[in-house]
Amino acid sequence: MNASVTGEILSAILILAGSIMAIISAVGILRLPDVYTRSHAGTKSATLGVLLTLSGVFIYFWLADHYISVRLILGIVFVFLTAPVAGHVITRAAYRSKVALTGTSVEDELKEALEERNYHKTKERE
Repeated sequence: MNASVTGEILSAILILAGSIMAIISAVGILRLPDVYTRSHAGTKSATLGVLLTLSGVFIYFWLADHYISVRLILGIVFVFLTAPVAGHVITRAAYRSKVALTGTSVEDELKEALEERNYHKTKERE
């Protein structure tokens, strides 16, 4: 078994793992009860799925064709940086718009933190 075959197997495993993570993400988005948990499923597992898939493609082109794609590297970095931030911003906007948590949610830590911050801002103005 040479390096090319090993690289192809590794690439196939990474692409398959990325596909499985994308399916898990889709199931999570469909099955979870509220916008906050759906956002979590969409950002965490979808980001991992895309990163695994792009990494598998990068390794395949690198080992099979001896071609290092800067576009793939930039795509990996871009998705790694922007997807979690976008999910956080969407979730924060939903919270600020007063979208209710599901009834099974146990704790709302952000509410306590915002109330404490608003309390300190009010004290500073006085």
